[in-house]
Amino acid sequence: MVNSWWEIQVLCDSAMEDSLFWRLESFGCRGTSSEVKHSHLVRAYLPQVQAELLDLAALSLWIRQDALAMGLSLPVVQWHLIDEEDWASGWKQYWQPQEIGDRILIYPAWLPLPEPSERLLLRLDPGAAFGTGTHATTQLCLESLEMRLSDGASNIVVADIGCGSGILSIAAILLGAEQAYSVDVDPLAVRAARSNRDLNQVSSNQMIVEKGSVERILKLNGGKLVDGILCNILAEVIIDLIPGMSAIASPKCWGILSGILLDQAKPIADTLEQHGWIVATLWKRQDWCCFNIRRS
Repeated sequence: MVNSWWEIQVLCDSAMEDSLFWRLESFGCRGTSSEVKHSHLVRAYLPQVQAELLDLAALSLWIRQDALAMGLSLPVVQWHLIDEEDWASGWKQYWQPQEIGDRILIYPAWLPLPEPSERLLLRLDPGAAFGTGTHATTQLCLESLEMRLSDGASNIVVADIGCGSGILSIAAILLGAEQAYSVDVDPLAVRAARSNRDLNQVSSNQMIVEKGSVERILKLNGGKLVDGILCNILAEVIIDLIPGMSAIASPKCWGILSGILLDQAKPIADTLEQHGWIVATLWKRQDWCCFNIRRS
C-alpha cells in the first residue's frame, strides 16, 4: 500500500472553491482539480502514508467549519484509496483547453500541441499549485491583464504576489511585459511556477520566481518600484498585503486583485483608499470580484 493515494472528493458551493483549495493544499494534497456539476466537485490527492483515517475526518470537519464561517451550505466530503498510476493522470482528464479573453489560450501541458492560431498559447501543468484558468478569479485577472497590457506600453515590470502556478506572470510576459517578479510562500507553488516558466520558454531572467512574499520583491529587484501588481489570493491575505504593495508601487502603478468575494469588497476598497489607491473598476463574476486599481 506504499504506492497508494487518498482521493478526496468535496462537493461544495462554488463560492467556497478558493478557500477549499487553500485548505487542501495546507493539508498536503497534490494535483487538485475541479469540475462543475450541480455544485463544484473538487478532487485532491494525498499519499496514503501522509494521512490516517482520523486525519481525514479532521480535514472533513475543518472544511465544514470553513463553509459555516462563510455562511455557505455544508459540503459533502468523501475519500477512498487509489493506485499511484491512477492518481497521476486521473485529475487531468477533467481539465481541457480554455480560451480566455480575446488573446489567451490556456492549454494543458500533457496534450499534443494545437494547430497555430492568433491566440497566445499558455501551456500549463499546475501540479499542486492554484491557477489553471478554470476559476472565475483567475479568468477575471487574465482578462484584466489583457486589457491593461493592450496599449503596447514597453518596459513594464510586474510583481505577482502569491503566484501559484505562475499563470498570471507568464500571461503578463506573453502579453508584452518586460519582466515579472513572482513570489509565493508555498515551495510547491514555486516549483510549479518555475516548471511552467520553462514550459513556456520564458527565461529565468525575465520571470524571476522565488519563495517569499511582497517584501521579497524589493530585495529581488534591488529596491526598484514596479509598474503593475498582480494578486489572486484570498481577501483576508490581500488586506494584510496592501501596505507592502504600496511600498513597491511606482507613482503610476496599477494593480489587479482578485480572490475576493462580493461581500468582502468594501473592506478591501477601504483599505486600498487608506493606502493611496483608487479603484478604477470592479469586475464581477459569479460570487467573485476583481479590483482594477491605480495609484492616486
